Amino acid sequence: MKLIEAYKGHYKALLQLGLPIVVGQLGMIILSFADTLMIGHHGTDELAAASFVNNMFNLVIIFSTGFSYGLTPIVGGLFGRGELREAGGALKCSLFANLLIGVFVTVIMTGLYFNVERLGQPRELIPLIKPYYLVLLASLLFVSLFNAFKQFTDGIMDTRTSMWILLSGNVLNIVGNWILIYGKFGFPELGLLGAGLSTLFARIIMLLVFILIFAKSARFLKYREGFKQIKFSKTLFRRLNELGWPVSLQMGMETASFSLSTIMIGWLGTIALASHQVMLTISTLAFMIYYGMGAAIAIRVSNFRGQDDWVNVRRSAYAGAHIILVMAVFFCIFLYSLRYQLGGWFTDSEDVTATVVTLMIPMLLYQFGDGMQIAFANALRGISDVKPMMIIAFIAYFIISLPVGYLLGFVVGWGAFGVWMAFPFGLTSAAMMLWLRFRKQTKKYI
Repeated sequence: MKLIEAYKGHYKALLQLGLPIVVGQLGMIILSFADTLMIGHHGTDELAAASFVNNMFNLVIIFSTGFSYGLTPIVGGLFGRGELREAGGALKCSLFANLLIGVFVTVIMTGLYFNVERLGQPRELIPLIKPYYLVLLASLLFVSLFNAFKQFTDGIMDTRTSMWILLSGNVLNIVGNWILIYGKFGFPELGLLGAGLSTLFARIIMLLVFILIFAKSARFLKYREGFKQIKFSKTLFRRLNELGWPVSLQMGMETASFSLSTIMIGWLGTIALASHQVMLTISTLAFMIYYGMGAAIAIRVSNFRGQDDWVNVRRSAYAGAHIILVMAVFFCIFLYSLRYQLGGWFTDSEDVTATVVTLMIPMLLYQFGDGMQIAFANALRGISDVKPMMIIAFIAYFIISLPVGYLLGFVVGWGAFGVWMAFPFGLTSAAMMLWLRFRKQTKKYI
């Protein structure tokens, strides 16, 4: 009974803090669903091309998002101590750091663009891939700067602002998709390219709205004073990089296990690639929900870490893990009950729908590992213990997941099913290692 009472307050606080983040993340997934639905029904080749491009860009977007997470423990600690002006100064440094990351990933992806034909994708997809790729390339800087604002507001316990901006931007994007993909209101029918242009426009608008709110809203007054008056800090800039790079590399390596698997699945043909895109869209739904609660864990943990309250650091982390496990159970029940219908939502191809059913098994198997690695990665982020996460990610995703995917998919000959069967091994091993690290680092303070 005492144990329940000890966690009860944490469950409530995490849900109040995390649900707006989850809703914002769901808005992003609804957008991804809408993109895939609209593109899939416009053409199977376009769905396959979108799969390749989106997975390449998801890699660098999640990498840059992971870098922006370095701000959360800093701002969370400052907020926990009531140092609001200093939190505003931290945002200034973070915007500059994230701008540099945006330039970095843009340069990397530009280089990849000029080598896209060498990645072994079906030839008929190249004319669809290249223009869509260029439009998404133009949006990367806006994503990086938006991330800085989002992590700042999350760190000061204001998770609703980013939620409403994300939801509004996603509605704008869906409307833009409908107009530009299918050629409504006199616009040309642009198909996949139209989806890319709509995404670019929505990302620009979301950043501008965030800037406007920060500049004009009364609740950000103290933070604006710090933003304007506190000089750029090289020490804080270094700290952001020390925290941001390990998280970005950890998240980047996890995403790479999926993105590089996309290249392997592309070797199997258009049907396999289109099926892979449908499955990734569905699986990202769970990932984003878990990560919304994971972000709440990082915020709560960083606040208690700022107060040197290690008992509640541990309780916040474990309470968040409990909530994510419950989410995983409900998600698995939902997916299993709809396993024969899901593929048909995204495409008219019976071959794609049949392949989606077979890929459902490995996806269900890795949900609990995925949820737990998210919970404890964010707990470690909250206590600023991020460097070991890079090593853990490298082992889990590059030593375990990718080689197992190639072995089962191509050596054993299981095809796309074999590539997907590697994910439960990688994600579950990451979860175990991250949990052991968090347990070790926090136990010594109790």
